[in-house]
Amino acid sequence: MNETLLGAYVFFLAIIVGFQVVSRVPSMLHTPLMSGTNAIHGVVLISGILVAGQATNTATRILGCVAVLLGSLNVFGGFVVTNRMLEMFHAAPDKRS
Repeated sequence: MNETLLGAYVFFLAIIVGFQVVSRVPSMLHTPLMSGTNAIHGVVLISGILVAGQATNTATRILGCVAVLLGSLNVFGGFVVTNRMLEMFHAAPDKRS
C-alpha cells in the first residue's frame, strides 16, 4: 500500500511541476517543445505495446491498450499541431494570372 501511495504522490507532483513548466514556455519555443514531446510520446507508445503484448491478466491488457490508444493520439495530434504551426511561417503563394 505504501508503494502505491508513494507512486500516486510522485505522479501528482509530476503533473503539477509539468503544468508549471509548460505554462511558462514562450510561444517562440512551442514548436521545438512539441517536437521533443512527440519523441517522448513515441516511447510511451512503444512501452504500451510492450505492456499489452506481455500482459498476463485482463486488467494489464486493458491498461496496455489504453496506453497505446492515448500514446498514438498524442503522437499523431502533436504532429498535426506542429505541422499547422510550421505552415504559419511559410510565405503565401503569389496569385499571378
